Amino acid sequence: MPNDDSPVRPREPAANPIDWPAELQRHGRWLRTVALARVGDAAAVDDVMQEVSIAALQKGHQLRDPSRVAGWLYRLAVVAALQYRRRQGRRRKLLDRYADRQPSIDGTAATPDPLSWLLADERKSLVRQALETLNARDAEIMLLKYSEDWSYQELAEHLGLSVSAVEARLHRARQKMRQALCRLDPSLKKKTVNR
Repeated sequence: MPNDDSPVRPREPAANPIDWPAELQRHGRWLRTVALARVGDAAAVDDVMQEVSIAALQKGHQLRDPSRVAGWLYRLAVVAALQYRRRQGRRRKLLDRYADRQPSIDGTAATPDPLSWLLADERKSLVRQALETLNARDAEIMLLKYSEDWSYQELAEHLGLSVSAVEARLHRARQKMRQALCRLDPSLKKKTVNR
């Protein structure tokens, strides 16, 4: 019969059979694309990926199904990117408040476009401009589809979605992309109507 005076010990998480460093290495490239689409700054991707790695190592025991590693890492990357953007927004507000109190020395405060590293060769192209008008989810799925050259099945596995959900998201993202291109260059509207 157990003694009622014995201290209650919390259950320790079972040993996790997932090799997180290997999984992070395997999924790192496309996760970096997701982070870039979400934060818009190539220099910030390393910070976001570090947060993803820490979260995976600390919370990896919560994942019960090892076949869902890609979807779980995707969600970690999205959350880490959102948290990064939140921190940067607060930091920017603080700097703006400080800058308002301090007089400008030379009056030039040109900030470079943070996405210029991603698409440096296409800086002046219509595709680049249209991509910037898309929301983060649409830009993300377009970048993963066309920069990683993944099939619908691969996208579904990595994003933790069904194939039909991926098809629907890509269809909507493409429609928005076409509309953005036509807004930027009305002559394209004639070409898409004639098809």
